Amino acid sequence: MGRDQGSGIRDQGIAAWLDPRSCPAERPALDAMSAATRNLHRAIDDHARRTGIPYLHPDEPTVQLDLLGSKQVIEWQEGKAAFLFASEGCWSELPHLYARYGTTATAALIGKLKALEHASAVLVCDSGMQATALAFDALMEPFDHAQGRPGSHAVLMRQVYNKTRSYLEWLANRIGGSVTVVDDGDMAALARAIRPDTRFVFAETFTNPLVRAQDFDALRPVIEQARAIAPALRFVLDTTIASPWAFKVPPLRNGVDIIVASGTKSLGGNDRDMWGYIASNDTPFANSVMDLMAMRGGILDWRRAAAVAGAFDGAGESHARRSESATAVAAFLSTHPQVSEVFHPSLPGHPDREAVERQYARVGSMLSFRVKDAGDPSTGSGLPRAESRSEERVRHIADVLATTVIVRYALSFDGLATKVNHHRTVSEYFTPQDRLERNGFDRLIRLAIGLEEPDDVIAALNWALHHADSVSTADIDRWQRQRAASLGI
Repeated sequence: MGRDQGSGIRDQGIAAWLDPRSCPAERPALDAMSAATRNLHRAIDDHARRTGIPYLHPDEPTVQLDLLGSKQVIEWQEGKAAFLFASEGCWSELPHLYARYGTTATAALIGKLKALEHASAVLVCDSGMQATALAFDALMEPFDHAQGRPGSHAVLMRQVYNKTRSYLEWLANRIGGSVTVVDDGDMAALARAIRPDTRFVFAETFTNPLVRAQDFDALRPVIEQARAIAPALRFVLDTTIASPWAFKVPPLRNGVDIIVASGTKSLGGNDRDMWGYIASNDTPFANSVMDLMAMRGGILDWRRAAAVAGAFDGAGESHARRSESATAVAAFLSTHPQVSEVFHPSLPGHPDREAVERQYARVGSMLSFRVKDAGDPSTGSGLPRAESRSEERVRHIADVLATTVIVRYALSFDGLATKVNHHRTVSEYFTPQDRLERNGFDRLIRLAIGLEEPDDVIAALNWALHHADSVSTADIDRWQRQRAASLGI
């Protein structure tokens, strides 16, 4: 039985429109068509009347709209051309035409981000690493065989996220470019590293996991002077850990050309929606990135954009609360007899404390610390990945802390719940020990403070620090099995 026969023989009212030899002058009427057709299109129209947006689904937003005809497409194309030629704004702001370019929800989110970042152009994408990779791809130029010109060069601060470094090194190798790594805060080394083919300097603030702070007053003159020999130079900053609320002067008004960030963290604040963004006042750059994303994908989808935009206005207050709690936890750990080092911008001994006091309004929710008696790195026989004995002990303490339940073992930060992890296990698992030590990332426990009362987190930390050595690996394994069973996972 055919589809039409399944719902009754087609209404004879449209029979005259089915003869290829002739056709009535008037359009075929929807009322004369099958029940399935009538119900579908009336429901779609009803949804458009309710929402004011002509989606192509009776209940939900869709990846494309009913544009009514080609005029709207031409207007959209001309609008894109105007952005490209006027060098004002980015065509990421154009009306919803197709979801690979943007949606009604991404447009609303872009407006909020432009105001927050003091940017003329913003693009939203599906993760922070996507934002970083898009920026790198747009900025780096390949080897020019015709001119015999090598690929372009980038300078990377040492303490950037290891996936960021890995991607840039992979990209540079692929296109015949090169990367120089310099220590955060070493302005003389940064100045020496910049050369005529340098396209950008990339840094993070705060860094992960040692939460170093970039000193804009020191960086700005170095970048400005370097443009005399590297005219295409841009300063790219990842502000994921600091958040947009951290700065007394917005970075894009303080010497930074391009911001990349993971919105999953502080701007989301609930571990629910993964997304990222790029913000800049360099509109030709922003449009080139938008062209790239339109070709290969990566735009933030409608549902996540709507969820993020809906919770956006309350995210700043939650971040402030987490930042204040992290300050209290860091102060407690800094005086604890079982702790040897604590890393958080609020502490008096922080290496960038002067810059933090002058230039930052918030100190962030992430911190890291080392325990006493973890010793210097020394390779132990038979341990996984030739892991040092000290790393094994630190990993054990993080596992014990997770048994308090008040602190959850997880990877990210700026969520509802406080999280702990052993940094090498989650972020540097395949990093050689010598590089781990060179970067200062060895023997670290990382804490991401949530929305609990800080005293509750401190109580859990204090118990773990005092009693971790009395908890065996078998005890931890047993607890994990029982915990999983109790949760039905």
